[in-house]
Amino acid sequence: MDDLEQLVAAELATPVDSRVSTLAAAIAAKHGSASRAVLFYGSCLREMQLDGLMLDFYLIVSDYRAAYDRRWLSVANRWIPPNVFYFETTGLTAKYAVLSEADFHRLNGPETRSVSVWARFAQPSRLVWSANERAQQMAIDAIARAAPTLLAAAGRVDGEAPLDWWRRAFALTYSAELRAERTGRAGSVVDADPKRYQRFSRPAIAAVSAGAGSGSWARRRLEGKALSVVRLAKASATFAGGVDYIAWKINRHAGTQIVIKPWQRRWPLLAAISLLPRLLKSGAVR
Repeated sequence: MDDLEQLVAAELATPVDSRVSTLAAAIAAKHGSASRAVLFYGSCLREMQLDGLMLDFYLIVSDYRAAYDRRWLSVANRWIPPNVFYFETTGLTAKYAVLSEADFHRLNGPETRSVSVWARFAQPSRLVWSANERAQQMAIDAIARAAPTLLAAAGRVDGEAPLDWWRRAFALTYSAELRAERTGRAGSVVDADPKRYQRFSRPAIAAVSAGAGSGSWARRRLEGKALSVVRLAKASATFAGGVDYIAWKINRHAGTQIVIKPWQRRWPLLAAISLLPRLLKSGAVR
């Protein structure tokens, strides 16, 4: 493995709360032999107390058809990846997104303008379950693509310090999705563990292809926000309690006090559509 892959492999192997590993194994078991790897990511990585939080996972599968009993779920996952589901066990609650190994590799690389996957996996994550060594190595290979893709997409500014490059890159990706975080949240991703980003800087920058540029961020923002709305609509069909989770996340990150009404739980898609204009106007979602 090269230096960047070694850093990724070591980070993925960092121990986690045993309940997280148990939950990950249960998610994998739900999808049987199609399951290849389960990755734990997001702000909960930094939390010591997990009770009352919604943990974030990605389930990597060999094939969408093999992962589901219902064909429409495999079609939806292939056309608009990922599918997102609610899960709970061992007293913890979680949401997990499903991607095939092929899509996970592709969506961590520069061949896609969508920031959703490579922006997340340029940040710390943990490999909390894997089917075998081959599945583990494929996860490492895919995630090692994320940081160079992020930095290349942002483009380098002459004289810019590496940590500032990371901060600016994350700020750009936050602008390309519907986000519920306060202003400055993108910078806090780096500031929460600057030593980590210092360690990753040299090999990640070395892996940026010569001549790689930022491309059109205006186009990324337009496509990204539109795709966020489509994914939100799809999640209303796959994610039990989805509207409550959306409200919880917005309240947690934006400091709002959204209270979900009974009719909104019965009609989550209509609820999301009705909430979105007000949230955009107030700045709770950007």
